[in-house]
Amino acid sequence: MCNEAKEEWINGQWKEIEDCKKSIAYMHQTINDIASKKRTAQGGCIKSKDGKILMETSDILERWSEYIQELFYDERGQQPETQKPIEGPPILKAEVEKTINDMKNGKAAGPDQIPIELLQALGNWGIDQLTKLLNRIYDTGNIPKDMLISTFITLQKKTGSYRM
Repeated sequence: MCNEAKEEWINGQWKEIEDCKKSIAYMHQTINDIASKKRTAQGGCIKSKDGKILMETSDILERWSEYIQELFYDERGQQPETQKPIEGPPILKAEVEKTINDMKNGKAAGPDQIPIELLQALGNWGIDQLTKLLNRIYDTGNIPKDMLISTFITLQKKTGSYRM
């Protein structure tokens, strides 16, 4: 099905070139654009559970949702109740500082849109505040909803290496 869509696209491009009444330069530019496009793995095409190739965006998003739910499904059941709260040592400022400094610069920001460079520029006061926040989360067990959001970015595999 992906090959059919690709074939249809290419035929549309060639038809546009054949019907080109604009100019020779436009025709050459279109040919160069088509010829220079890098061949990649099946862009956007993934397989359903039963092996059919999905082309519609809604079907692809639904399949990704199924896949992530299967991947992170927890079969252990409900956690047992404990009599006394489980406590551990507090998170140290040095641990927070080391973790932030060990992070690589230039990486994409998460859903909060806070780049690592901003965290690294916080200074002592900012590290203290972040440490207090992390300890409050650790002590109460209440994780802010904003911290539970994650973004998945799909990376294409090499051509022919498709499965899910």
